[in-house]
Amino acid sequence: MISAGDFRNGVTFEMDGNVMQIVEFQHVKPGKGAAFVRTKVRNVITGSVVERTFNPSDKYPTAFVERKDMEYLYSDGGLYYFMDKESYENVPVGADKLDDNFKFVKENTDVKILSYKGEVFGVEPANFVELEITETEPGVKGDTATNVQKPATLETGAEIKVPLFINIGDRIRVDTRTGEYMERA
Repeated sequence: MISAGDFRNGVTFEMDGNVMQIVEFQHVKPGKGAAFVRTKVRNVITGSVVERTFNPSDKYPTAFVERKDMEYLYSDGGLYYFMDKESYENVPVGADKLDDNFKFVKENTDVKILSYKGEVFGVEPANFVELEITETEPGVKGDTATNVQKPATLETGAEIKVPLFINIGDRIRVDTRTGEYMERA
């Protein structure tokens, strides 16, 4: 059990049958009246974020979210298959459980599978990945105003904006959290 007075960023707990994670918290002690805890909590299953206030003495059961390293193998229809690196067991995950940042993951790449009580609810790719450019327009010489970017397609099929000097076949580093070009690899 965890009391609301012990809330910190990243703490997970059960509330009303849902698994919640503290995104932001603030202990408030008004001059008149009882103290309270103002928070932003995220439902880890659905991803929705709500603001809520708690009495510091409220107690909630702690939720243990399991993060397991697995290797992405392949996709077949609406299912994506991941291999447990210890037991070599294949785990299918539905496309509805994948975030937008999964478009930067290619086959045979390590990811973290997030589960609660044995049920998978999310896939977390590495923060930075190196991918090859498969399609982009050539940069025109002299067309070099500051921060000019052009669209490019990566080997996973994802499309991002890259600087003009990037060409087909170049390997680049991409931030999967924002989907932005970082640097040449």
